[in-house]
Amino acid sequence: MTPILFRVFLSLSLASGFAAATEPMPTGDLGLVVERATGSLLEINTSRQAVLRQITGLGDLSHASLVFSRDERYAFVFGRDGGLTKVDMLSGAIVKRVMQSGNSIGGAISQDGKIIAAANYTPGGVKFFDADSLEQIAEIPTNSKVVGLEDSTDNRFVFSLWDVGGNEGEIWLADLSADPQIPRITKYTGIGKNPYDALISPDGRWYVAGLFGEKGLAVLDLWHPERGVKRVLADYGRDDPKLPVYKMPHLETWAIVGNLAFIPGVGRHEVVIVDVSTWQQVGAIPVAGQPVFVMARPDGRQLWVNFAFPHYDTVQVIDVESRTIAHTLKPGRAVLHMEFTPRGEAVWLSVRDGNRVEIYRTRDFAKLGELPAQAPSGIFFTARAHRFGL
Repeated sequence: MTPILFRVFLSLSLASGFAAATEPMPTGDLGLVVERATGSLLEINTSRQAVLRQITGLGDLSHASLVFSRDERYAFVFGRDGGLTKVDMLSGAIVKRVMQSGNSIGGAISQDGKIIAAANYTPGGVKFFDADSLEQIAEIPTNSKVVGLEDSTDNRFVFSLWDVGGNEGEIWLADLSADPQIPRITKYTGIGKNPYDALISPDGRWYVAGLFGEKGLAVLDLWHPERGVKRVLADYGRDDPKLPVYKMPHLETWAIVGNLAFIPGVGRHEVVIVDVSTWQQVGAIPVAGQPVFVMARPDGRQLWVNFAFPHYDTVQVIDVESRTIAHTLKPGRAVLHMEFTPRGEAVWLSVRDGNRVEIYRTRDFAKLGELPAQAPSGIFFTARAHRFGL
C-alpha cells in the first residue's frame, strides 16, 4: 500500500471508529465537544483540527460537563438528566451509563483517578463511583442542591450547599483517602447566602465559592482547612447601582496567573484583579460586556474573555502584562465555551447559534479553521486529566 493510500485508509478508519484495528491512536491530542441540542459528543483531534466521530445516546447534555481518566482513555460525562456515562476515547463507544440522580450539574475525579464524584440538584447530595465499574461506593446526603464540586489533593473533594438553613450556604470537605466507602466530612457553616459555583486553584490549594445571595466570595485554604472559611471582596461594587445579571459567570475557569486572580465582575463590564496572597482587589480591566469565562492561556500571557447576552457574539483578549485589550473578535452569536490546546498555541471556541466550532491561533489571532457542530457548548481536551478542578 502506498503512503498516500495508507493515509486515506487511516483517515477513513478513524472516521468509522475503527482506529484501534489499524494502528494505536494516541490520546494526548483528543477532545470532546458537547452538542447540547442533540445529546451527542463530537470526538475531535486537535492536531489535525478534525472531527473523528460523533457519539450519541448520552441523554440531556444541556448543562453537561466531563472529566478524563488519568491515562486519558476514558471520559466521564455528567448529564443534566442525572446520567453518568463512561466513554472510551479510543473507540468512541459508551462503556457504561448509569442514571444516578434526577438532576445533576457536574462532577469530579479523585487525585488517584479511582473515584468519580457526581454533584446533584435532585435529590441533592454527592454520590461516589468506582471509576472502573461505575458501581456506587458511597453517598453523602445533604438536603440541599450541591454546587461547585471540585477535586483536591489526597483524594479529597470539596463542594458547596446552595440553601441549607434557609438561604445560608455551607462548604463541605469530604476526605476519601482512608476509606472511600466511608467519607470523612468536615462542614463549614454560615459561609454566605446561596453559593452558586466554585473553583479550585491550579495548585489545589484554594477553594473559592461565589455567592449569589450577597456580594463577596467564600475562600477555604486547603493547606490549612482548620482555619475555616474566609469571606472576601464583600465591598466589591457595594455603592454602585445594581445591574441586571444576564448570566452568572462560571467560576471553574477563572484565570489565576502567578499571584493574581482575574475574576469576572458579576453584573459589571469588567474583569476584577485580586491578589491571592491577601484576597484583596488590586485593580480592574474594562471589557465589552458582562464576562462569563475569563481563561488564561497556559503560559499566562493572555486572558480570553467571553460574555453574556447581548454581547455574546464577542471575545476579547487581554494582555496580562499591560492589562489592556489586545484584540477583539466577533465569532458569532452565543460563544459559550473556550478551550486552549495543551500548550496554548491555539484556542477553540464553540459558537452555538452558528452551529460550528472556530479555531484561532493565539499568537496573532488568525483564524485557522472551523468545524460543523450542532449547537455546541462545552469543549474539553484530554489534557484536563492532569489538572485539578478540570
